[in-house]
Amino acid sequence: MLLQGQTLRDREWKGGCGMIRIFRTSDGAIREIQEPQDGCWIALTNPTATEIFEISERFQIEVDDLRAPLDEEERSRIEVEDTYTLILVDVPMIEERNEKDWYGTIPLGIIVTDKMIFTICLEDTQVLTRFMEGRVRNFFTYMKTRFILQILYRNASMYLRYLRIIDKKSEQVEEKLHLSPRNQELVELLELEKSLVYFTTSLRSNEAVLEKLIKVDSIKKYPEDTELLEDVIIENTQAIEMANIYSGILRSMVDIFASVISNNLNDVMKVLSIITIVMSIPTIVFSAYGMNLNASGMPFSGTQWGFLIVILISIAVSIIAAFVLSKKKFF
Repeated sequence: MLLQGQTLRDREWKGGCGMIRIFRTSDGAIREIQEPQDGCWIALTNPTATEIFEISERFQIEVDDLRAPLDEEERSRIEVEDTYTLILVDVPMIEERNEKDWYGTIPLGIIVTDKMIFTICLEDTQVLTRFMEGRVRNFFTYMKTRFILQILYRNASMYLRYLRIIDKKSEQVEEKLHLSPRNQELVELLELEKSLVYFTTSLRSNEAVLEKLIKVDSIKKYPEDTELLEDVIIENTQAIEMANIYSGILRSMVDIFASVISNNLNDVMKVLSIITIVMSIPTIVFSAYGMNLNASGMPFSGTQWGFLIVILISIAVSIIAAFVLSKKKFF
């Protein structure tokens, strides 16, 4: 519970702990305030269990609905309750794997009540940052339906932005592979493909949420927001198409370069096998002459040039074998 004289803003924690920030549009500008008011936006970032229970008790929101966006495996959906509506979507984020930045998704919860709107997320997301900084045009915290659509539009735009970055990264990796196909570049392509799989899955889930959002009566629809809703759907559809295209290209690229590496390995093994065959001829001859046999029974053993003759014959036979193999295009 909040202590006497303590506000939600006083409970703000930074770093790895929770953070609660309250915003409200006043005089056409977004301002951070200390206490919740009608028409405000309460942003929860990785809230603690205590903060979740406080918000739940104060605003009559189910604890499970406040916790849902904090589960990375939670699916996108819309839940309509008596006093509020929960909208859960996946937002793109940057995560570090193997000392490099890659891309994934995390849930973002939007809870709409009659008087205010809540957002809950595991970490700060760029989807909401622009709203907090007041860099979104025609944004008002008390216009909840438009705010929801603006968040969803910003979310789809972030997907498109990250997809373009992934495409550029894949081109850079491709250039490296042309110079020297190594496992490291193939691993990078696989990581990028994994990111695209996350994006595709999340975007399709978000698409289902958008379709259901149109039918939800608890979210009031205004004629002036119709164009924005259409833009959100178009952006999300475009992001899905781009993710599918890039995923297909990356998958083909990985298969092609894996085949190239396998083919190069086969060529090396073939050359080594041919060298082994050619070199085995003098080895057989020298092994025979190295056996403990009567010298009179060995060819050329009676002449002082016998050693040189045996070497020349071995070299000649090896050259003939190499010529025959090259004629058959084994080289």
